[in-house]
Amino acid sequence: MSRETHIVGFRVGRETYGVPITTLHEIVRVPEITAVPDAPDFLEGVINLRGKIVSVVDLRKRFGKPATALDRRNRILVVEHRGRLVGMIVDSASEVLKIAESDIEAAPAMMQEGGLDCVTGLGKYQGRLIILLDVAKVLTLRDAQTEAAGEKASAAGNGKAGTKAENGTKSETTIGMTSGTKNASVGK
Repeated sequence: MSRETHIVGFRVGRETYGVPITTLHEIVRVPEITAVPDAPDFLEGVINLRGKIVSVVDLRKRFGKPATALDRRNRILVVEHRGRLVGMIVDSASEVLKIAESDIEAAPAMMQEGGLDCVTGLGKYQGRLIILLDVAKVLTLRDAQTEAAGEKASAAGNGKAGTKAENGTKSETTIGMTSGTKNASVGK
């Protein structure tokens, strides 16, 4: 008997994506979103979800797609990430998909090398491909400026380009909290 992976399918643009159902807290309609000053472009703001403040990311913007006006089909996938709730606006949410593990292939190396490290694999489901995502990596931002500064400093110091920041660690920021050296003020 083949093992199955249960994912929540959703659409962003023309593509269908999926995240493990275990990462999903709930799916809600898009309520009024409160904007947060100085937030990254793809961070729409925050919502009050039954007394909890939840940061909301627009996945269209996060994936570099043009923004569109929200309509009645848009949903927010609320996921738990590092002990906090974070919402992801999607164009529409479909059903729970059961994909046999034999129908899931690892992400092509070209995707990984091209900076798409949030893609964990591709699932074949009823004649179409579902792009499987790692929620943690979708919600973690690399601080490109700090990394670039580290590479320049490393190149100047030893003639080789490095991949670490000047303090020896990659700087990453997670939506709603901090990690590394950059301070995020969103979602606190």
